[in-house]
Amino acid sequence: MVSFPYRMIGEEEKMAEDDDSSQTLSKLKAACGNTDWTYTMRRTMQEIVPGVFLGPYSAAQRTKLDALKQHGITHIVCVRQDVEAHFIKPNFPEEIQYLTLNIADSVTENIIHHFPTVKTFIDESLANGGKVLIHGNGGISRSAALAIAYIMEKYGLTIKDAFTLVQQNRFCINPNEGFMAQLAEFEPIYKAQRTMLQGQSSADASRNKRSLDR
Repeated sequence: MVSFPYRMIGEEEKMAEDDDSSQTLSKLKAACGNTDWTYTMRRTMQEIVPGVFLGPYSAAQRTKLDALKQHGITHIVCVRQDVEAHFIKPNFPEEIQYLTLNIADSVTENIIHHFPTVKTFIDESLANGGKVLIHGNGGISRSAALAIAYIMEKYGLTIKDAFTLVQQNRFCINPNEGFMAQLAEFEPIYKAQRTMLQGQSSADASRNKRSLDR
C-alpha cells in the first residue's frame, strides 16, 4: 500500500475549511460581481476575480489595444488550436506578454496538464502588478475551463463554487463535458497538494521552533 505524506483532515478542520471557502467565495462575488448580464456582453471581456479577465478573441483583436490598456491588461493567455492560428493570434507582442496554448475544444482533449502553466503565468503577472485576460475564440469553453481551474486552486474552491463564480461574471460559459470531467478530477488533486504543502509548512515551523528552543 502506498502512503502519502499528508495528514487526514478531521471533522473540525473540514468544517473550518468549508467556512473559509464560503467566506472567500462571498468576498470574490462582491469584488467582481455582475448582475446585469446581457447577450451583447458575450463579445466583451469580464473581470472574474481581481486582476483576471475572461472573454472572447474579439476582446483582443488588433482594434482593441486601447480597451486592453484601459483595463490594465499586461498579460494574455491565448487559447487556440492549429487550425485557428491564422485568425486567433497574439496581436500585441511588443505591448503585452502572451502565453499561447494549443488546445482543441474537444471532449477528448487533455486540458488538465495546462493548469500548472496557466497558474504560474497568472500568478507572476499579478505579483508584478499586472492583469491577465484569458481568451479562446468565444470565451465559453476552453478559456472558461482554464479560468475555473485557476480559481479553484488559487482560492481553494470546489469546482461547483468556482464554476458559479465564473458564470456569475460571464454568464455564457459552457466548458465541454470532457473539460468538466477533468476539472472534477483536478479538485482532489489540488486539495491533496495543498494539504501536503500545509503539512510540510507546519513541520518546518515545528523544526524551527525546536531549533530556537534548543
